[in-house]
Amino acid sequence: MEKPLLVTDFLDRARRYYGSKEAVVATTRERYTYDELGDRADRFSAALQRYGVEKGDRVAVLDPNTHYHLEAAYGSMQVGAVHTPLNYRLVPADYEYILNDAGVDVVYADYEYAEKIEAIRDDVPTETFVTNDADAVEGEWLSFDEELADSAAYDRPEMDEGDVVTINYTSGTTGDPKGVCRTHRTETLHAYLVSMHQELADDDVYLWTLPMFHVNGWGHIYSVTGHGAKHVCTRGVDAADIFDAVRGEGVSYMCAAPTVLNLLMDHYDREGGVETTGANPVRVATAGAAPPEATIRTVEEEFGWYLMHVYGATETGPLITTSHARRFFDDDDPARFDLKKRQGIGYVGTDVRVVDENGEDVPRDGQTIGEIVVRGNQVMDRYWNKPEETEEAFSERLEGYYHMGDLAVVDENGFVTIQDRKKDIIISGGENISSIELEDTLFDHEAVGDVAVIPAPSEEWGESPKAFVVPANGDPADPGVTESDLLDYCRERIATFKVPKEIEFVAELPKTATGKVQKYELREKEWEDEDRMVGQG
Repeated sequence: MEKPLLVTDFLDRARRYYGSKEAVVATTRERYTYDELGDRADRFSAALQRYGVEKGDRVAVLDPNTHYHLEAAYGSMQVGAVHTPLNYRLVPADYEYILNDAGVDVVYADYEYAEKIEAIRDDVPTETFVTNDADAVEGEWLSFDEELADSAAYDRPEMDEGDVVTINYTSGTTGDPKGVCRTHRTETLHAYLVSMHQELADDDVYLWTLPMFHVNGWGHIYSVTGHGAKHVCTRGVDAADIFDAVRGEGVSYMCAAPTVLNLLMDHYDREGGVETTGANPVRVATAGAAPPEATIRTVEEEFGWYLMHVYGATETGPLITTSHARRFFDDDDPARFDLKKRQGIGYVGTDVRVVDENGEDVPRDGQTIGEIVVRGNQVMDRYWNKPEETEEAFSERLEGYYHMGDLAVVDENGFVTIQDRKKDIIISGGENISSIELEDTLFDHEAVGDVAVIPAPSEEWGESPKAFVVPANGDPADPGVTESDLLDYCRERIATFKVPKEIEFVAELPKTATGKVQKYELREKEWEDEDRMVGQG
């Protein structure tokens, strides 16, 4: 028998078996059962159809981790629309590009962020604008809750598992983000894998510290819902609030970038220790380049939490590997920290390889460096309207595999460990930052003659952007502009998290005979005291 894999099945199952059970703890501490969550999603589906939304139309969601995000996502997907979540840390120019690129028909925006959309609404094709507090927003916006007051009746169209159901925009190696197209099939299978490897169960209490916009919250908008587990929503990351939620709601599972773990440790130290668990034991997933061993040690030995390190990219679901492989370590063995720092082994059904420039597997010696490539059912369908970039992403070294852009080694057990990054991407606090976008921004300043941006080590963020600027007047001692001036210039043009943390004025940049900047030399200098040239988180 063959049954289509559809993401709508996750909420359908929760309503069928867990309808009377608590589904969501809102940021206001209102509580909704799965019956109530489902009814609100139905009413948003009906509203979308009243607006003229049809199967395949794009509906954007700009929201922190509130119950409105869940309702808007499922409400969109139930009518066959393409859920298009937006990073709430971007600036209006970014939204203008994305809304035009995706051809978005409807935007739901939280009241705190709606002004960013209002600033560009005349420059995008979007016709309908909805918010959760219309009185707090300038311009003509529909009220989410008032729209839900009408009928919950809607027509669910016939859907195929190959239909695109979500577009996630990611920073690329150029300034323009790319829309990662994910289908019902890829989303469903990824959610199954998350459920398996993160050991989800129906009695889990999941705390939303990971942004829901980030690859659909790593698929947790599906997996937590499908299990009938409980969502605890947040409006941001606050260490005291996280510990309060863990204790008060009995949180059992959360995802936390290394920067979030650092915030929690700082709070813990400042307070001289706090209660770190409630009614349930806590497990926490962290992703990317692992946090330092000291962080893992504190989380496990002082907080009493179990840490799982996972790895992936927006294009791959995101998750493709895990260091949560208990047959390779004992829970009380200090040697486990070294294994948990590695990106780990492939998820079930996921073919993860590290290959050389000829597409051949590197030896399992823990020393030979190659690029990570992956093939799996959770990997994206394509980039939205970018066939050439799609072709390149799947064919550069090894045909048919997505190329991660991370350079790594493999040990004798198949554990992957990232050593460096091939792409011009900086991953700071879990956010992708294009070094090329930063260079283009700085180069537009009249006092900048040349510029190169690289990742530099950061205790707080793992790595952060650093700019090397050759002044237009050629004099680094008297460049005609201050570091503060250039940082302010960047803040006016790009999202705050992308702004360099440091600018160094130099007389020249290292270049090849053909004039290409040798960023590797700059990175070697910055990372000479580190064991690898990639940030710890």
